[in-house]
Amino acid sequence: MTARHANESTLEHVRLLLERADEAPTLQALAEAASLSPSHLQRAFRRRYGMSPAEYHRARRFGQLKSALRKGAAVSDAVYDAGFGSGSRVYEHSDRLLGMTPASYRAGGAGADIRYTTTDTPLGRLLVATTSRGICSVTLGDTDAELEKRLADEFPQASRERVDAGREEWLDAVIARIASELGWSDVDAPDLPPLDVAATAFQWRVWNALTRIPSGTTKSYGELAAELGMPKAARAIGNACGNNRLALIVPCHRIVREDGSLGGWRWGVERKRELLASERRDEHRQGHRSAA
Repeated sequence: MTARHANESTLEHVRLLLERADEAPTLQALAEAASLSPSHLQRAFRRRYGMSPAEYHRARRFGQLKSALRKGAAVSDAVYDAGFGSGSRVYEHSDRLLGMTPASYRAGGAGADIRYTTTDTPLGRLLVATTSRGICSVTLGDTDAELEKRLADEFPQASRERVDAGREEWLDAVIARIASELGWSDVDAPDLPPLDVAATAFQWRVWNALTRIPSGTTKSYGELAAELGMPKAARAIGNACGNNRLALIVPCHRIVREDGSLGGWRWGVERKRELLASERRDEHRQGHRSAA
């Protein structure tokens, strides 16, 4: 077969090969199956699906692994049933794709030490939580009890300790950064601490793109998909937004429906409406100051 342009059907064929493969096919083998050069396939596949073929295969297997672990399968059984040749290969990537080791994930975060605090904001109560490796949760709610229950539901077996303001540098830094960036404080925003969240390569790519949407503006799922070179991935982008556990840090509130309506937000559509209106007012005021 001769080399050809990487059209939709070609890339879908490659994706299906990855779906069906127990062992990750080499890029060369996939390129030959698609009658494309390896470099061309790598670029085209990443534009279409938001990750390389190797990352896609790994994320797919981790998805199977996470499902099996959540259903209570033994770690060793889940590892091999998901197509990993050995447990060591899972642990090589588990920090990035599970956020913790498989055994800890299956056990609801067992072994993780989580410290958290809450504070008041114009949008309600804010909870920020961290492990020893980084920020693992930022959520909004009406009461501390509601937020603490969500944290316990997400990490039921983790050690959870509430700390007072000023006792945890990373927690204080996140709160200060959110307050500064959203115009709730005039203090300069500190650097963002490291993050410790469970995410696939595709989710990270979407979340990174969300952070580049300027305050005071919005984009639709379709617009963001086109910007990422994945025009048919609007639904997948919606799912990535739905899996965001870092309210305000990853600004998924700036994504709206194709008709401009707000759509949903896991922390409440009214909060989303208020937040967007506040950001637009702040940008308007800053524009006037710049013109003065």
